[in-house]
Amino acid sequence: MSAVFRAIEAQFEPLTEARLDQVTAIEREAYDHPWTRGNFADSLKSGYQAQLLTGGGAVLGYFVAMLGVDEVHLLNITVAPAHQHQGWGRVMLDALALWARSQRAQWLWLEVRVSNLRAQRIYERHGYRRVGERSRYYPAGHGRREDAVVMSLKL
Repeated sequence: MSAVFRAIEAQFEPLTEARLDQVTAIEREAYDHPWTRGNFADSLKSGYQAQLLTGGGAVLGYFVAMLGVDEVHLLNITVAPAHQHQGWGRVMLDALALWARSQRAQWLWLEVRVSNLRAQRIYERHGYRRVGERSRYYPAGHGRREDAVVMSLKL
């Protein structure tokens, strides 16, 4: 049986305070250990690059990134569960790289859970390389922590 996808015209728009409830609802649906509304609000107050990908009247996904001196650190990228497996993650990674280049960044950096092999494969297909690990970086429930894989992309 083949899947049927309807075409969606998508666009980016800045994440604003008015959309935080919607984004945090997606975040809770997508993750066992989601960012809080406060995490997103703090990112906006700090002036981080925070973009929504919208289309068909829905939020398809979003990302939050922090600009450094010559690098950008991807802090959060999420495709809404109802819109996963449709290529929106790649669209957001492309948009992030274009923005980072426009800021004269030389590198993109990110962390991903060691258990999130699907995301690691997406990043690798996008040119990111595994450069290390951060021990006990993510909360894992019941007082445990999970390691992160550190990945980077030379722009």
